[in-house]
Amino acid sequence: MKRVIVSGALGKMGSEVIKAVGKETDMQVVAGADPAVETKPHNQYGELAVFTNLEEAISATNPDVVVDFTSPSVVMENIKTCMNKGIRVIVGTTGITSDQIGELQASVTRDDWAALIAPNFAIGALLMMRFAQEAAKYFPHVEIIEYHHRQKQDAPSGTAIKTAEMINQALSGQQPANPDQSEMLAGARGAKSGRVHIHSLRLPGYVAHQEIVFSSSGQLLTIRHDSTHRESFMPGVLLAIRKIHTLTGVVYGLEQLLW
Repeated sequence: MKRVIVSGALGKMGSEVIKAVGKETDMQVVAGADPAVETKPHNQYGELAVFTNLEEAISATNPDVVVDFTSPSVVMENIKTCMNKGIRVIVGTTGITSDQIGELQASVTRDDWAALIAPNFAIGALLMMRFAQEAAKYFPHVEIIEYHHRQKQDAPSGTAIKTAEMINQALSGQQPANPDQSEMLAGARGAKSGRVHIHSLRLPGYVAHQEIVFSSSGQLLTIRHDSTHRESFMPGVLLAIRKIHTLTGVVYGLEQLLW
């Protein structure tokens, strides 16, 4: 039986993780951690203890794994707490930079610990990214548009950044498109990751959506994924809980457990 702490337990994703794990027979949530517990009611969790501090929650419950859906401002500290305690951690919090991932990878000193940092846990989103990387070999003109709810704190999304990284690998060595473009208003062309422009929308009514638009002479190709409910991420989270013991060190992307 996998013993799980959910960090960010009172948030929307944390709540979904608690519900999803509660339906499984091979794992259980032994505690939550969330500073908001001091001011936010959490009666929906029944007898589950929710601690204000992740380190305190780990010491009190001795978990096998921590699932972290918190915020960019605290996630690095949470990962380091898990590393120091020897508790494997699954991170769905986005906003972690490539430099921070490199810093974590360089700081690992034990071979019995792992962190899985995943920009997206929806299997459909992983397939979208993989298909986009393949399409980029034939369609070198490409831009990303991502849509999220207004409460999302970081932009571009982790999924968009990861998608751009994968596309740029496929575009390596090709000449950039339209190098002489200029912006009449700063930011009009969106953010740029390598060869790929990324446009971020933050509006009510969205959950998590992304489309990658490819073009060549006389044709367009759009690859799109929509998460209309946060339950779409749960199969990936449960997979990570079950398989994180097979990983070592800091691993980036749920696809490392799929192919």
